[in-house]
Amino acid sequence: MPGGTKEPRPKSAPPGPRTARGARRPGAPGRQGGPTPWIYLAPALVVLGGLLVYPIYQLGLISFLEYTQAQVSGGEPTSFQGLGNYRALFRDGQFWQVLLATVVFAAACVVATLAVGCALAVLLTRIRAVPRLALMLAALGAWATPAVTGSTVWVFLFDPDFGPVNKVLGLGDLSWTYGRYSAFALVLFEVVWCSFPFVMVTVYAGIKAIPGEVLEAASLDGASQWRIWRSVMAPMLRPILVVVTIQSIIWDFKVFTQIYVMTNGGGIAGQNLVLNVYAYQKAFASSQYSLGSAIGVVMLLILLAVTLVYLRLLRRQGEEL
Repeated sequence: MPGGTKEPRPKSAPPGPRTARGARRPGAPGRQGGPTPWIYLAPALVVLGGLLVYPIYQLGLISFLEYTQAQVSGGEPTSFQGLGNYRALFRDGQFWQVLLATVVFAAACVVATLAVGCALAVLLTRIRAVPRLALMLAALGAWATPAVTGSTVWVFLFDPDFGPVNKVLGLGDLSWTYGRYSAFALVLFEVVWCSFPFVMVTVYAGIKAIPGEVLEAASLDGASQWRIWRSVMAPMLRPILVVVTIQSIIWDFKVFTQIYVMTNGGGIAGQNLVLNVYAYQKAFASSQYSLGSAIGVVMLLILLAVTLVYLRLLRRQGEEL
């Protein structure tokens, strides 16, 4: 400018009034909470309350009463027994034998189901589209088969007189349901057959969500397929594996239909009883409904304890579920 004078700089605008402490600034995310989430959850909570909470309440109530056929028919009044039914149950040696057999059988079913499901999920990522579609359809067909139908078919397949399995394997007239361990093994095969599709489909979806660059880098580093699964896939799939493991524990611990149909109500002299079938026999075959309810409560508490312990161990490892 002439005379060398400098143009005055525009003054900066005075700072605006500060927002009050704790007030939310425009555009800032608000705190989550309030009644809105519960409003959306209300219909589901009502349904769960009617289908789950109330039956559990009735189950626990009957377990504290003397409730037999006499009380059901109205011939005798219902009386409060307190923990009497649980004391009678825990003093029964057969209950502890059945509980041990149930835990061992359920653990074997869970391990076998996870092994078969995870192996086939990895296989689905290695085969072409047509074989993959055929395997998926076959697995979903097994999954959709009713438990009674599937159990009846498996009993026929292993029938000592007409079943094709004994003829193919050259086992003659071997009766799979006569021996205790062979009968449990036969039921285990059927349980795994109808349960692995859930694990396979769920784990396969998780594998497809893993970035391909991660698996390719592990393969270029010389890792074997087993090492890729153990060191790369399994840690990334841990939240999914938690879900399928807990679901398998719940399903396999309360198996009823397969045992009842394939061993004709629990096997010879009750050698293949599990807790669900044992509770059914106490409640309906012996009309001791209070003892059957007590067994149901014990099963519920065991499953809750196993689930909570498993989730707590994973929380300690820093897993976000």
